[in-house]
Amino acid sequence: MKFIKKFRELAIKDVAEVGGKNASLGEMYNELSSEGVLVPDGFATTSEAFWIFIRSNNIEEKIKELLKKLDRDNFKNLSSIGAEARQLILSGNFSKDFSDEIISAYGELGNGDKIQVAVRSSATAEDLPNASFAGQHDTFLNIKGAEALLNAVKDCFASLYTNRAIKYREDKGFLHHDVALSVGVQKMVRSDIGCSGIGFSLEPESGFKNIIHISGVWGLGENIVQGLVNPDEFDVFKPMIGKAANPIIQKKLGHKELSMVYAESSGHSSTVNIETPMEKQDSFVLSDAEVIKLSQWILLIEKHYNRPMDVEWAKDGLTNDLYITQARPETVHKDEDKRFYIEYHLKEKGEILTSGSAIGSSIATGKARYLKSPEEGHKLNPGEILITNNTSPDWDPLLKLAAAVVTERGGRTSHAAIVARELGVPAIVGTNDASQKINDGEMITVSCEGKTGFVYKGALKFDTKEIDFGKNSLPKTEAKFILSDPDRAFQLSFYPNNGVGLLRMEFIIMHKVKIHPMALVKYDEVKEKAAKKIIDELTWQFKDKRDFFVEELSRGIAVMAAAFYPKEVIVRLSDFKSNEYANLIGGRQFEPLEENPMLGFRGAARYYHPNYKEAFELECKAIKRVREEMGLDNLKVMIPFCRTINEAKSVIALMKKLGLERGKNSLEIYMMVEIPSNVILLEKFAEFFDGFSIGSNDLTQLTLGVDRDSELMAGVFDENNEAAKEMIATAIQKARKVGKKIGLCGQAPSDFPEFATFLVRENIDSISFNPDALLKGIENINHAEAGQ
Repeated sequence: MKFIKKFRELAIKDVAEVGGKNASLGEMYNELSSEGVLVPDGFATTSEAFWIFIRSNNIEEKIKELLKKLDRDNFKNLSSIGAEARQLILSGNFSKDFSDEIISAYGELGNGDKIQVAVRSSATAEDLPNASFAGQHDTFLNIKGAEALLNAVKDCFASLYTNRAIKYREDKGFLHHDVALSVGVQKMVRSDIGCSGIGFSLEPESGFKNIIHISGVWGLGENIVQGLVNPDEFDVFKPMIGKAANPIIQKKLGHKELSMVYAESSGHSSTVNIETPMEKQDSFVLSDAEVIKLSQWILLIEKHYNRPMDVEWAKDGLTNDLYITQARPETVHKDEDKRFYIEYHLKEKGEILTSGSAIGSSIATGKARYLKSPEEGHKLNPGEILITNNTSPDWDPLLKLAAAVVTERGGRTSHAAIVARELGVPAIVGTNDASQKINDGEMITVSCEGKTGFVYKGALKFDTKEIDFGKNSLPKTEAKFILSDPDRAFQLSFYPNNGVGLLRMEFIIMHKVKIHPMALVKYDEVKEKAAKKIIDELTWQFKDKRDFFVEELSRGIAVMAAAFYPKEVIVRLSDFKSNEYANLIGGRQFEPLEENPMLGFRGAARYYHPNYKEAFELECKAIKRVREEMGLDNLKVMIPFCRTINEAKSVIALMKKLGLERGKNSLEIYMMVEIPSNVILLEKFAEFFDGFSIGSNDLTQLTLGVDRDSELMAGVFDENNEAAKEMIATAIQKARKVGKKIGLCGQAPSDFPEFATFLVRENIDSISFNPDALLKGIENINHAEAGQ
């Protein structure tokens, strides 16, 4: 055939002939099918066919002349130029040979039947490593019959000159007359009665490469791209694919209110959005086994192309088979120099108007401008913040004007998210209520400092700091993080570090679980009606309420362990005081009233006590799941506030009974050194633990007899006090004597260079810092080691 190439005849080297999209489909069809990756069969029209059509209809010169008139300063006539160019193509005629070849190849694809096909545009400059062209050209689904197919092919040709495609080529520096359009015709996967979505072979916000991110919706995948629904999302830990039983470290259930399905009528507009039944909205589109299978395929595709990839997938509702329908290079993070990073930080807090999924990691302020459609684009002034329901590629020229973008619908793989990343502007997607909560024209602040983004009322002050990680070489003394928020883990992993010396479990319980664990264990006994109502709302997916605690806690811990893998991450078992536990939902019923909670029912004493033991079992179950099911055996465990040797024996024995046996599956158990008894009897405690971490705040408090929370006594509390330092030095010396690792968690080594010097001279193994203090801490340790 002169004008047609079958997928089996194509490879990635054929980009110039059939465009990046079709060349990639042919490459995968031929090279990865033997690995089990399913790609629907099809064929592609060639770039030669496009040029023959353009020239035989005398269109080429007319389009060149037309584009000479384009206003390249303000693009005011872009719409009329695009419409005229498209009409020139639509009024052209296909040659009989070209039409016959398409009809013949279509017949072969269906073995003589008029099957449904997807008709996709693939520009010859498309899906290159430096330009994704995502969504610039048109795709037509559910096309059936020769006449409808020929019309769809011509419409694809015309989409080379959509307004957005013209503007995209102008922005990227592509010459219009150098780009041809190939049309891919592919067997239709019946995802209209199944599901579909997108997968990235890295974490799309931070560019963290050990994650495969998958999103999915019921029905056709166009709803994800257009951001019409909030999809399900899954994060899979790449190094454990094929090794661990379940490497899915995060799952988020999307609303998925709409499902795009085939309409009864034939032709180009043969899809329609219907309301998704509630039972499907409340169900994940993929089973864990299917998520893992897709991840294996995406990993194979990434390895085959040797670069991060952006993949589209679909599940056939008739056969339940999964398919890969597209794969293109991921373009946002490919050239990022992770040595340099700009850190944004709000200096003040304000009234939160709404929140959603954060795209990027920056902050912007400006006037809110609510637009219902691109036709209202004249209302948007440069530097304003665009508020809308969702965006499509037709919005692209407007998005370049906005300081930030906020949408009500869409997930991390929606069009708004992808374009915001490319432009480097902050975006918050999937807020659900932005148009109700934000007034048109009011000043707002869009803050994306973690995975959740917040829109604040007013223009809040913020700092920016450019960080050059290349200036911070790691010292001999290990420099680790003190962390609590999983949302920042992937981004922080790029900082120079030796892992996480203290992962505070309390933040995850407070912000993700929110419920007192005993209120889940003894749900039927919860007396407070308001608390019970909230518990029902939060745990509706779980028959056994206890599973909610294990799920949320294990996912939060897993993200931390994955972000720093294979470096060690030491999670401290819960160390709430009774008054803090009481503030959790349903907590007051299960907590004692204590005069001095700081010295009361906290730490190790809780774990084996009848009032908390069943909750401690849930903590252990979550950790066991992270280490064994997810395969993150870099996770270590630390016991806080362990007062006596008998307490150490009791907790270690209980943990063994609950499946966390020291030494089994390389499990190490550490102990916090924060009570004078820990220092005095450190050699005896060492029989039960693999290492120690000095909690300098509590140890100073109990050495000096000062309540560290008391404002009146703030002048007395001092980690640099001679007695406090003597306790720390003794602990280090004793740990070294018995051959156990010992570190310190605290602010002092970053605040006071002399304190870092003191620790280095005592030959401490590691020092852990809060994220905002890590780089200064590393600098202080380096100076100390250099003898300065």
